[in-house]
Amino acid sequence: MDISLFIATMMAGAAYVILPGPAFLALLGIGAAQGRRAGAGFVIGHLAGDLVWASLAITAIVGSASLGTLVFDLLGLICGCYLGWLGWKALRAKPAADGGLDNAVKHPLRRGLAFGLTNPKGYPVSVAMFTALLASHAQELGWSLFPQLLAAAFVGFVLADIVLVALIGSGPVRRIYMRHQLAITRASGLLFIGFGLQALWQSGSSLLFRRG
Repeated sequence: MDISLFIATMMAGAAYVILPGPAFLALLGIGAAQGRRAGAGFVIGHLAGDLVWASLAITAIVGSASLGTLVFDLLGLICGCYLGWLGWKALRAKPAADGGLDNAVKHPLRRGLAFGLTNPKGYPVSVAMFTALLASHAQELGWSLFPQLLAAAFVGFVLADIVLVALIGSGPVRRIYMRHQLAITRASGLLFIGFGLQALWQSGSSLLFRRG
């Protein structure tokens, strides 16, 4: 596998984990209430869901690419629009009345496992995120690379989880997040829009060159 493809897949995995969303808020709440050990248990459990959704996403992306770049480019346009829609929703977010923090849980690992496997947004977000960052490598994708792509995504998941666990549970991080929660959410929205625009640019350019 080309190193740039490995890095792009790894970055997609890390972005999928680290950008604020339901799992991020749940982790923040558990870390704030019970500390880093409980937070680590949650992300270890959640990692199973990350791998499941990443496997399905990579299967869809490689399958689309194997059918031809036209199918992949059309998928890229759909995913770009979806990421833009998610970003727009985040930009319009309003502060939660309860601060968005979960109560303490007795079994963080089980909570993370259940949370990761049952998150209804896991598949579409993972497909959109991986498509956005792999669009420039469409011609390189193939079934023989599937294990390496999943391994690269796993590395991204783990690195992002390590960063999150290192940050959660500390008073300053919790205070900063609670004070600037809306701004952080909207900043993540801009990132989603950026990834969406990248997917639209890559896929749109490919379609235009095809016509030309």
